[in-house]
Amino acid sequence: MKNIFDTVADLLLTNDKYKAEDGKLLKAVVYSDVMAMNETLLTLLLSNENVKETFFKDVQGTLVFDKQKFAWFMESKEFLPDSYTSYTNKIGLTHNGNFISQTNDVVLDFPYKDCVLEGGQDKDDQKRSEIFYNETIASDEISRMFAPKVFTNAKRYTAVGEKDLLGNLDPDTIKVKEETGITFKDDDNLIIKGNNLIALVSLLKRYEGKVKCIYIDPPYNTGSDSFNYNDNFNHSTWLTFMKNRLEASYRLLSDDGSIWINIDDDEVHYLKVLCDEIFGRDNFVANIIWKKKYSPQNDARYFSDMHDHILLFAKNKENFNVNGLPRTKEMNSRYINPDNDTRGAWKPGDFSVRTYNESTDYPITTPSGRVVNPPTGRCWRASKEKFDEMVDDNRIWFGEDGANVPSVKRFLSEVKQSVTPQTIWDYSEVGHNQEAIQNLNKMFGKKIFDTPKPESLLQRIIHIGSNEDDIILDFFTGSGTTAAVAHKMGRRYIGVEQMDYIQDITVERLKKVLEGEQGGISKAQNWHGGGSFVYCELKEDANTLISTIQNATEDTIESVKATIYNNDRIVPYLTKQELADADKDFENLTLEEKKQALIKLVDKNKLYVNASDMDDESYHVSDDDKKFTKSFYKGV
Repeated sequence: MKNIFDTVADLLLTNDKYKAEDGKLLKAVVYSDVMAMNETLLTLLLSNENVKETFFKDVQGTLVFDKQKFAWFMESKEFLPDSYTSYTNKIGLTHNGNFISQTNDVVLDFPYKDCVLEGGQDKDDQKRSEIFYNETIASDEISRMFAPKVFTNAKRYTAVGEKDLLGNLDPDTIKVKEETGITFKDDDNLIIKGNNLIALVSLLKRYEGKVKCIYIDPPYNTGSDSFNYNDNFNHSTWLTFMKNRLEASYRLLSDDGSIWINIDDDEVHYLKVLCDEIFGRDNFVANIIWKKKYSPQNDARYFSDMHDHILLFAKNKENFNVNGLPRTKEMNSRYINPDNDTRGAWKPGDFSVRTYNESTDYPITTPSGRVVNPPTGRCWRASKEKFDEMVDDNRIWFGEDGANVPSVKRFLSEVKQSVTPQTIWDYSEVGHNQEAIQNLNKMFGKKIFDTPKPESLLQRIIHIGSNEDDIILDFFTGSGTTAAVAHKMGRRYIGVEQMDYIQDITVERLKKVLEGEQGGISKAQNWHGGGSFVYCELKEDANTLISTIQNATEDTIESVKATIYNNDRIVPYLTKQELADADKDFENLTLEEKKQALIKLVDKNKLYVNASDMDDESYHVSDDDKKFTKSFYKGV
């Protein structure tokens, strides 16, 4: 299948004006006609629907030619190897289609920024070398990639058991029922297995503008985490990977929603600038420092890494409301009631202020007869008349012997019953990594993650950023901490995870939550079990073929190769040269090299089946899968 670059080139070469004697495209002539808005050129471009959709915009019934976009397109001299990527001779010169010199924005530009990285890794130790699809050149491929997908293997897990007099499930009788052949309901919690970018754009059909709080703990790109991509531009690749997913996140957030991104020092500053572009610099709320360890790492070469960052952005800061934290017992213990005031416990506050006002600088006679004045350079906080009223209302305290400088009585019943969150969170308040590891170890009987997040950390984030029944999203779900905490806190949730451990770890953990497991925040939330969630998968297409290649042996690799060559639905049109390159010395390659050679032939944008193709018998979509998929997209 031709990409847009080849399509435009072939189209222009049909006119001798743009064709040199050697048959090559006269780019200078084309560029000149672009600048002049030449009618012949425009007529030629309008004759192809794909080209028209790419470079023309319908404005109230009039087609407007995007001259700058096409000029950039034609100036491209080459593409980075094995990629549809950014125009290499123009990297870093524009922002949102405009020259940086024409704007006041400070932007973060990098190779591949105008591309989509699908990111199909499904095993922690799996290396991937993937195509970057340029937003202009590969617009058709991106459209197919981002089309809504078919869901398969849908199951609903529900807590069932005997109920008490209040209608609550008896924890001793709870079991988890598994139901298949289901349809999706509006109030269902959802766990999806599949590529998170593809899942996000499918979620847009149902949840755009409806998600209240997003928390993600993406790969940190430290070289030792799960971001394993064979790429000479690892930093750019990571930024592209994040940009694609954050742009979808922005669309999913409600107007009063927020996104919280857990990250460390390696990428936090670049990520902050990237988020400034996507969410708006004015919508930055806070950079929270979480002290994640309780003991230093004394074998560290330079400094012992003790903290993570949590970047917080609002969709629209003016509409974002922060739920204050509950007051602690320690805070309340500072309030006492030595004079048995009927209004309850109180604590004394200074009656003087620094801002001097002569009208509130007067002598006060205490009940003991002692005369006191404000400290030098200060004055009282109220007028003499107001002070007398406060004395009559028993709101002034002179000490047990009535001789002290006056203090204001601040009653616990009258203070704000929530606390404004601060930007430094200690492990003593929200937990640490080791605590999270111990919780999972107890749950599964073995260590399954090196750096899981504690439930108390997610409890604070979800409390601040949402209310009951709001939708919480985590598209790097991992072990399922976000979903588990959201379930216990009475929120709805969506989790996406593409790693193969989702069934054995994430789903099993949530089943334990339904049963009323007592780890993490369960006691704090008075959690005893109940509820339900739906699990489903994006139906694989080319991904199945890729898995077959990866699992091939020396005895089967030739038959797998033959299958690929004959599969014109998943493998795009191959030229004789491409087939020859794949065949060249194939038998002399190592098994791993043979696998990589075959994987390169597979059309990566067909990893999953599009919902629009579910009735095509060649995709083998079951009746149950059709029913669930239609119910998910119903009415949207």
